[in-house]
Amino acid sequence: MSSKNKNVENSEAFYRPSLAVQKTSAEIINEARNALRTLRTRRPFTPREEQRKLFGSTSSRTPENRPPSSFSLHASSFESVEPRPVSCARLSPLDHKPKLLLPLSGNEEYHISPCKIPVDPEETGKVRNARTCLFRTASHGNLLNDKIFSSVECKRLSFEGQATLGDIPRSDEHFSAKLTVQSGFEDEGLPLAYEDKVEQANSEMPEITTPSQVISKSDQDHPEKSGRPSSCPDNTNWIKADPKTAIEAMDCCKPPCRENNLGANETEEEENYWNMRILPILHELETEVSVENLCHACDNLYQALEDRNMLGKRFKRRTLFLKTLYKLCDIASDPLGLKLAKIILALKVSGKNLLNVCKLVFKISRNEKNDCLIQSNKILDSLLEVLRAEDMQTNTEAFIYCIGALKFISGNTSLIHEMVNKGTVEILLQFTKQINLINENEAQFCSSGHLLVQLTATLRNLVDLPQSRRKLLSYEAIPELCLMMERRMNDKDICTNVARIFSKLSSFNDCCSALADCSRCYILFLALLNKHPKKQDLVVRVIFILGNLTARNNQAREQFFEVQGSINTLIALFQTHCGIDSNSKPCNDGGEFKNVKHPSEAEDVLIKLVRVIANLSIHPSVGASLATNHQIVGLLIKVLEYKSVDKCEELVINTTATINNLSYYQVKNSVILEKKCYIAELLIKLLMSNNMDGILEAVRVFGNLSQYDEICDFIVQKNVYKFMIALLDAKHQDVCFSACGVLLNLTVDRSRRIILNEEGAIKKLIDCLRDFGPSDWQLACLICKTLWNYSENITSAGPCLEEEDSNTLLILLTSFLDEELALDYNFDSDLRDYHKLYWESEFKPVAQKLLQRFQN
Repeated sequence: MSSKNKNVENSEAFYRPSLAVQKTSAEIINEARNALRTLRTRRPFTPREEQRKLFGSTSSRTPENRPPSSFSLHASSFESVEPRPVSCARLSPLDHKPKLLLPLSGNEEYHISPCKIPVDPEETGKVRNARTCLFRTASHGNLLNDKIFSSVECKRLSFEGQATLGDIPRSDEHFSAKLTVQSGFEDEGLPLAYEDKVEQANSEMPEITTPSQVISKSDQDHPEKSGRPSSCPDNTNWIKADPKTAIEAMDCCKPPCRENNLGANETEEEENYWNMRILPILHELETEVSVENLCHACDNLYQALEDRNMLGKRFKRRTLFLKTLYKLCDIASDPLGLKLAKIILALKVSGKNLLNVCKLVFKISRNEKNDCLIQSNKILDSLLEVLRAEDMQTNTEAFIYCIGALKFISGNTSLIHEMVNKGTVEILLQFTKQINLINENEAQFCSSGHLLVQLTATLRNLVDLPQSRRKLLSYEAIPELCLMMERRMNDKDICTNVARIFSKLSSFNDCCSALADCSRCYILFLALLNKHPKKQDLVVRVIFILGNLTARNNQAREQFFEVQGSINTLIALFQTHCGIDSNSKPCNDGGEFKNVKHPSEAEDVLIKLVRVIANLSIHPSVGASLATNHQIVGLLIKVLEYKSVDKCEELVINTTATINNLSYYQVKNSVILEKKCYIAELLIKLLMSNNMDGILEAVRVFGNLSQYDEICDFIVQKNVYKFMIALLDAKHQDVCFSACGVLLNLTVDRSRRIILNEEGAIKKLIDCLRDFGPSDWQLACLICKTLWNYSENITSAGPCLEEEDSNTLLILLTSFLDEELALDYNFDSDLRDYHKLYWESEFKPVAQKLLQRFQN
């Protein structure tokens, strides 16, 4: 609107320019403050599990299709002798047939004397003691293969080994070369020292060629299966030995071939260290009943083994005391169990034993109170060493429980820093890349999925730390996680965990940029929404991620919008959850819903959906398209119809802000403009609320819609303008800015300018100029434009300001036009140039014209 004054430039009313007019950068910023803003929202709430479980209560896996969280674990669960690893290489056949005996020179023959049965009972007892001691030694892996005997206690064991010597030359042709050995005993615990001595004369013992003949013939043909270390003499050496050596071999005190380095190649120093340091501790573990003392003994044992570098698989007496440690696992004590697990893991067990010890640690780590024990015993180091050293595909189940324990540990804020510093993130990312290489048709695809559930849940906890996020970026983990999600699209648990990781990462600019750089991320997220539309915890996080991505820049908004079916997917989800939410039981003002801190599941999805639409609408072409979409606008209006800001604050405020963004676009077929009067009526109840954030959003919508005469008339008829004048006292810059924008649009029409004479509007505008002018030149410029419109006919209508208000205005304008004084405000360094530019290009011209008018 313009006056009849000839000087149109100096007397025209200030009004929003049409979209066809070229805008300066300051004007664009000013308009953006009025209309377009991205929205923020809280990250989806994840309730804390009451119990630590391998798979949470919301897992899509059925109990029969997943490893158990609860299980029984006893000493009998462990194997006394670990199976040898299966070799994938086929051995070449021998060029010659091995011979049992060496060729003899001349006519020399071997003579096997028949057994002499002693008639003296005392001598018979000595032999019996020697034989019993022999087999006790064999049962602990010294002479005979451990597989011959069972380690189960309180059972009588029998063994019958046969060796046919038909091919051996002998002096007595009628002698039957069949040796049968039978022995029975009760295992009363591992003998830690051997005290029985055999003093029987050599002549009174059966003459035998070799003790290895007691072992089955299959062990002779396949020495790799005998379980005997390479240090044990071969058959040839035994044959060369005289009968006396064979007798001494059966002496339980000094067996020449002892498994686990009870063998002859042990140095005297090692033997002394074993006898002086290790055996007393093992004896204490066998006899002690106090858990506290057992824990102390375990500490001493670990230290003793570590001091002499006896940890690992190469320790020669390893099997001997592993059996002792396994038996102690029956004691129900978490502190003792952790100390046992530390030693067992340090001895590099494998196979079933590795699985069971990982289960033991997992079982103990389920109790949150044991976190301090895990930290003090440095179990974390042991678990990470397992992941570094062992093969994942061979030990998948053990790794599930190992990483499951790490998942529990990572939930402790006092341990998470230690985990990251010790390389947990790198290890898990390495496994991620390995598992991503497994084809879907391979047998390990399913079991590796269970492992990924634990892995991603652990990463979800670790990404809370900045150093973890830096490592994820440096190792390019985000593309790998996207690939994992794409390949495991049918696994709801994995997709949910990865979505939780991305919901955290996308809240940070650098990680959000890395995610946006993944070319297929939008297609992937939309596919997930279409695949699992009813899995609320997955849907709400994916939409939250999309909200973070679309809040970044117009390129991200355009990329999402251009994906085929993207808007239709949002509409479908909006309709589904809007229906669920509208049909749910309404919240009462009192009772258990009075202090609800978190929205319902359906409402939370709606909040995140509305945010995505609001962020998309900032893009000019996307926003214009959404403004003409009847379904989108209709759903937004529906939310305002059945929701109140008192009960659903965030949803109502975000919905109003989205309508504000869409109302910015004055395009043909705009549904917002078509229903602007109905929207204005819905906003009245929001203005009447006690929620200042809701009031501010409603005023912003009125700021856009008041450009149209129908809405201006509505504002005057409903006395909304009085509310706008009252908001000038809010002492809040954004509130004053939005209210002043509505008053500016109202004063464009001369017939409505009289409203500023009511409620002390002029005085309040001048007060706002004084309070906020130096710190907010946009608001100061808006106030000056409103006063300019109001004072357009000052010559014909007489003084429009009281003398006091006029003098105050002149003083303020004079001081604000002094550049040195005006820009002396303590602005941030990055905003100082912007404020100076806006002051020069926008505020200064308006203030000069207004000052000139009132001076005249």
